[in-house]
Amino acid sequence: MFTQSINIRVRYAETDQMGYVYYGNYATYYEVARVESLRNIGFSYKLLEEEGVMMPVVENKSKFLRPAKYDDLLTIKVMVEEIPVSRITFKYEVYNERKKLINLGETLLAFVNMKNGRAREAPDSIINLLKPFFNGKQ
Repeated sequence: MFTQSINIRVRYAETDQMGYVYYGNYATYYEVARVESLRNIGFSYKLLEEEGVMMPVVENKSKFLRPAKYDDLLTIKVMVEEIPVSRITFKYEVYNERKKLINLGETLLAFVNMKNGRAREAPDSIINLLKPFFNGKQ
């Protein structure tokens, strides 16, 4: 299983009138954590798009357990439990500074050919980077 953790500090602009992180910002936190965790293993969304492949989000889920507040340092754990075929599921656990689980999330992304807009198989570039986390299993 692929697992990485990324830290994000809550900015004032991300909070609502109650002083809590506005719920819509969690999708951004997931994206930042997803992109950075893949970058940490050598994957580049930019290079993927230059190869003609995009990865749109087709599903996004969040479960809110506790609020995050301004200036909290959040740890976002990103997990991929299966090597992708034509879609890839990322799961997220968001922890506050006290190491309390505050949010659970999941995004489903598809691999799409940018020229014709059709679904395609996952490119070898991402599969080859993820394989070592699965002990060679597919």
